[in-house]
Amino acid sequence: MITRSRMWTTLATLATATTLPLTACSAPQTPTLHPPAAPATPPKKHTPPTLAPGPQGQTPVFKSAPRTRGTAKAPRTVALTFDADMTADQGPRAAAGEHFDNPALVNTLRRLKVPSTFFMTGRWAEEYPAQARAIGADPLFEVANHSYSHYAFTRDCYGLPTVPAHAMRTDVDRAFAAFRKAGVKRPLPYFRFPGGCYDQRALRALAPAGVTAVQWDVVGGDAFATDPGAVARQVLDGVRPGSVVVLHCTRSAAPATERAVRTIVPKLRERGFRFVRVSEQIAAARTPQSTRPAGATQN
Repeated sequence: MITRSRMWTTLATLATATTLPLTACSAPQTPTLHPPAAPATPPKKHTPPTLAPGPQGQTPVFKSAPRTRGTAKAPRTVALTFDADMTADQGPRAAAGEHFDNPALVNTLRRLKVPSTFFMTGRWAEEYPAQARAIGADPLFEVANHSYSHYAFTRDCYGLPTVPAHAMRTDVDRAFAAFRKAGVKRPLPYFRFPGGCYDQRALRALAPAGVTAVQWDVVGGDAFATDPGAVARQVLDGVRPGSVVVLHCTRSAAPATERAVRTIVPKLRERGFRFVRVSEQIAAARTPQSTRPAGATQN
């Protein structure tokens, strides 16, 4: 027989049991799963446009963009390029006070907001590293290779000393190294032959460098010129849609260039031209014929 006291003890025990958490017999809790965070998308690396290799894998040569008449949405374009020349043996002349740079020209291009391409020799970048770095860092400009020493890549090129064939690639690489040392972070894979002189041997020698050789179709005639009006007239008479103009960024050898540019730029803008960098002209040359604006023709 169950006594009254034992019954009350049993009821109290059962009441206590119903209030305990049922952890022992409950289903195990499944941890909340969060999808892994998507990996950060790396910024797209800008690859400057280049031309496909020429015959037998030779270095391709670019002279001008397609001759489009231009429209309101796609104006006619022209690229001003400036050679910053300095040979490997001109250090003593610079030390004696000769100026191979032209800060006034660079400032004028900035003031007039003219996109431009500078073809530097490695020796120039070594002599003027702060200027080379500032030009390379300015989004208005781009820096390309004009050899290290400004020695010719062919024989009989305006009296310039000649780089032997086995040293041509080394000369180009040395210039790129000088740019990096000066702080030019993104020199473009474009190369301009000193004096514009090249042959099949030079094109074969530079093929492993992966550069596009950039020539021109308008000679500014500013080398050693003292009359800015004559330089301006020569440029204005020669420019066509898609043109590449060669001028110089050297005070001692091209003292009239900055003043000529002050005439050239507004005159060409009055004619409806838009100034672009060489990379943009090369990109236009790579555009398939079917996607070019109406009126575009090949050179």
